[in-house]
Amino acid sequence: MSQRDADGPLVLVVEDFEDTRAVMRRFLERGGCRVVEASDGREAIERARELRPHLVLMDLNMPVLDGFTATLRLREQPETRAVPVVAVTAYDTAEFRAAARAVGCNEYVAKPLDFSALMSLVERLLPGWFAPAGTEAVA
Repeated sequence: MSQRDADGPLVLVVEDFEDTRAVMRRFLERGGCRVVEASDGREAIERARELRPHLVLMDLNMPVLDGFTATLRLREQPETRAVPVVAVTAYDTAEFRAAARAVGCNEYVAKPLDFSALMSLVERLLPGWFAPAGTEAVA
């Protein structure tokens, strides 16, 4: 196991609202994850290429470069192609879900966030790594 792996999974949280990023960060860190953040899709691509996260939580509607395009670009790059990407968005429609899948999102989570559902999803995508301490203090 590499030092990178020994420190816990690295999760990239891509979200344009700082308060939402902070809540997600606290939740993930309580589960033993290391978290890096990006506020738009362009920054997400740069951080993912540089840091090679184990998981990306990607907002779809952002300035500069949206999450659809950012996910598509991550899928085009050999170093980020296999990283699981979870779409996190307030737009919970069949069309958005289909579009997210079409660009390569592995999963889809609607806002406002249900931390119990998010916990289950992260546990499934990062088996054996994520050990949440509880969600009651995060919301």
